[in-house]
Amino acid sequence: MPKKKYKFRLFSAVLATVCIILVADAVAPTAAIGHSMYIWWAIMLIGFFVPYALISAELGTQYPSEGGMYTWIKKAFGKKWAARVAWFYWVNYPLWIASLADLITSLLMTMFGVEMEMWMVLAIQIAYIAIVTVLGMLRISQSDWVSNIGAIIKFAILGGIGFLGFYILFTSGTANPVESWQDFVPLIGADGGFDWAGLSFVSLIIFNMLGFEVVGTFYDDMDKPKKQIPQAIILGGILIAIFYILPSFALGVGTEFSEIATDTGLLNAWQILLANAGASAGLIEAVIITVGGLFIVTLISNVSSWNFGVYSVIAYAAEDGMFPKSWRRRNKDGVPYVVGIWTGIIAAILAVAGIIIAYVFPEMEELSNMFWAFFSLSLVCLLLSYIPMFAAFIKLHKKGQQVKNGYWLKIGPVLRWLMGVVPLILLLVSLFFTLVIYPDDLALTWEENNVLIVSTIVCIVIGEVMVLNMSRKDYQKKALKAGRR
Repeated sequence: MPKKKYKFRLFSAVLATVCIILVADAVAPTAAIGHSMYIWWAIMLIGFFVPYALISAELGTQYPSEGGMYTWIKKAFGKKWAARVAWFYWVNYPLWIASLADLITSLLMTMFGVEMEMWMVLAIQIAYIAIVTVLGMLRISQSDWVSNIGAIIKFAILGGIGFLGFYILFTSGTANPVESWQDFVPLIGADGGFDWAGLSFVSLIIFNMLGFEVVGTFYDDMDKPKKQIPQAIILGGILIAIFYILPSFALGVGTEFSEIATDTGLLNAWQILLANAGASAGLIEAVIITVGGLFIVTLISNVSSWNFGVYSVIAYAAEDGMFPKSWRRRNKDGVPYVVGIWTGIIAAILAVAGIIIAYVFPEMEELSNMFWAFFSLSLVCLLLSYIPMFAAFIKLHKKGQQVKNGYWLKIGPVLRWLMGVVPLILLLVSLFFTLVIYPDDLALTWEENNVLIVSTIVCIVIGEVMVLNMSRKDYQKKALKAGRR
């Protein structure tokens, strides 16, 4: 709890929600799915996004705590499961930060058409990590201006893509004409056969929807959290859905799917859309540099908005004896700063290692593309951390309303199970097909995904060792106290 109460208005809470979840750099790989992305969006909005948002709103007010998911899982299944969730929730974070640092240097090289020396790449990535680490020393209510600016920039960037897409559609037609109704059907390959690999798209869309639970950690920064948390989640969710679907549609009509690059796709989309709209080369270059610069600002605001939520979860786990004791330390404003420092250090080590590998071993393509190497492992760890949350909702909702004026879903047992089980199944499916992209050929799966599979196993093993070790120490501590009595 901070010594000074910082006011966090509903307006800022909504924009923080948007900034946390609306990930502009994830639109391009989602749009690359093709025409079937529209059906995928519909399935995921109904099956995952809506129940996940409502569940987060309920748990965030019925079990108010800056500990967020850690608190909810502990209430439902105990400290060990809560610690497992906290571990994966944290592990994904420095990996994600490192992937964004790599993305920034890729963006700059695309914006200015240059190749950077290794020392320049190192300097830029370390500077980015240092900036987001410093911002992590602030409460969300202190740095709301960062998330506000980030959300507004995202609206402008993605809204601009939407405008250009509609303009081209009405003046020139679509860049991806529909050949048959099968183009819209998920899991149907180009040859008309069943495409198992299409299920890997589920993880991309789910990743674009994650972060609602972070809003629950803002409880102590809000004047009326019991009302503001569900309002921020619901209002923010509506805006997020609009600004995901709009640019995805625009990319689908203004850019050939085969031309959408996954790491710098946003800039490529603007470039192609502007060219198709008849803009001059000079105007296109100026817009690309401007949009690229604004996009980099959103990559700073993204992490800044997540910082307090992630660090609070880990600090609560540390206070519970399930993480290193030092990680529970907070500054005068109640921000867990030690976990923030360690997160920055780990992210910097990963970034430096990635840069060295990319420059020293350029022939190792699966390792030299550090953005996707870090992002893929980050995605797997993040998805793993959410699995117990939906099971916890089923158990905790059954106990009944805990806070009288808190948000509460007035649903029966059937709908309660559907809201918990359907998102859980989608998470498991997305995890499986992220790791196993060729289910009919395990040898090919291993060849393509061996680094990711091994890295995931290592993360799981380290997490289990940590949980068991901390649980043993916690048990010994309690036994010692009982003996003294």
